[in-house]
Amino acid sequence: MELHEIETELQNSDFQYRLKAVSALQDYPCEVAVPLLTRHVQDPEFLVRTFVARELGKQKTSESFAALLQIIKFDNTPNVRAEASNSLSLFGRISASHLVQTFVRDDHWLVRRSIQAALVEMDCPEELLEVCLLGLEGEDAAVQESSIDALGALAASRQSAPALSRLLQAKDSPYDYIRVRVAYALKHFADPAAKKALAQLRQDINHRVVGAAMEDLIP
Repeated sequence: MELHEIETELQNSDFQYRLKAVSALQDYPCEVAVPLLTRHVQDPEFLVRTFVARELGKQKTSESFAALLQIIKFDNTPNVRAEASNSLSLFGRISASHLVQTFVRDDHWLVRRSIQAALVEMDCPEELLEVCLLGLEGEDAAVQESSIDALGALAASRQSAPALSRLLQAKDSPYDYIRVRVAYALKHFADPAAKKALAQLRQDINHRVVGAAMEDLIP
């Protein structure tokens, strides 16, 4: 799409045209794309704002970084904030502390799970451990489950010991869904304490927990 067409379509009252225009900006250099994208961080249509957040992650400039931070802080739609968090993670380690701050500030499950998934991919074990511990302290079941899963992903990292320690606490959770996730997460650890905990979970009163703990033993 030609630039003059993009500029025209970005003003179209039909958001479908604005979506196509935003997507077309990926073919243009950052000095062209970023100013146009930043004009639409407050677009009335959340799908357009989602596309803007996605494209800003592909344009790695200080301006796009700042725009993503603004979206994460002020957008009223969780889907948009989650997309902006994903995009921010594409900037690498420089974004890790901002993602942790967002996790602390934003308690929506979609945003929090997006941040955890991003930190797993970024190889930021300290920051990942921090958000996992915070997630387990919260009351959202989906975030608790993703926190357990992410602790399992820390098995081969320098935060393996504290991750395992927290999993061992969680194996005694009164909630079946937590113990199921713990059973899967513990399999990533070669530590004798992890193997002992798995053996205990194979005797759990809930059949789903037992199944999760025994899954790798069944041919």
